[in-house]
Amino acid sequence: MSKKAKKSPIILFVSEEKEPLFSKQNRKLITDPLNDDNPITVQVLGICSALAITVQLKPALVMSLAVMAVLAFSNVIVSMIRNFIPSRIRIIVQLVIVAALVILVDQVLKAYAYDVSKQLSVFVGLIITNCIVMGRLEAFALGNGPWKSFLDGIGNAAGYGFILILVAFFRELLGSGKLFGYEVLGHKGVTLAESTGLYALGYENNGFMLFPPMALIVVGIIIWVQRSKNRELIEKE
Repeated sequence: MSKKAKKSPIILFVSEEKEPLFSKQNRKLITDPLNDDNPITVQVLGICSALAITVQLKPALVMSLAVMAVLAFSNVIVSMIRNFIPSRIRIIVQLVIVAALVILVDQVLKAYAYDVSKQLSVFVGLIITNCIVMGRLEAFALGNGPWKSFLDGIGNAAGYGFILILVAFFRELLGSGKLFGYEVLGHKGVTLAESTGLYALGYENNGFMLFPPMALIVVGIIIWVQRSKNRELIEKE
């Protein structure tokens, strides 16, 4: 009889196969959602927040970090207890874990970034129902170890945050001529003589960029550019 190789038990993030922490397969968990498996532009998830909180870069960045914290740690927790969760109540268990983490993130924001917390309003609480969070818990964390689940959470949250920040960059820049609240295109005065930068040349902000539908149009342009570069992402009829 052939001797079976002994497997060491899982201790926190150490897998029983002793795979390198940042092997090629593990690195893909982080890099793929940033490009060809992006949760917003490819999987078309999390669109609502992409429309609502991308008027300025600051709330978009904070929202991205909040989703990253919730997704990464909920993935880890669900992965660690996945063998003890009855299948009939797994959704309820996942919602409780995500809700607890969202409440924790919300309280941290209110304590240390109250102004941004007010801007984000109810959208922090709506992380609980974010399709990306629940989707990764169901599709990945329930079937993989804690370390892979952690990387998967970081990767998908980074892909989500990248699109949020990219959309917010163009909306704030073209809509108000600012980035992070600072004027970057010059100062717009009452008259051309009082204006500086591009405003002195007659440039006007595009007010339409501040309306939610423009976020959808910007996301659509990003999706078009991505699919024009990678034709394999185009859905076949």
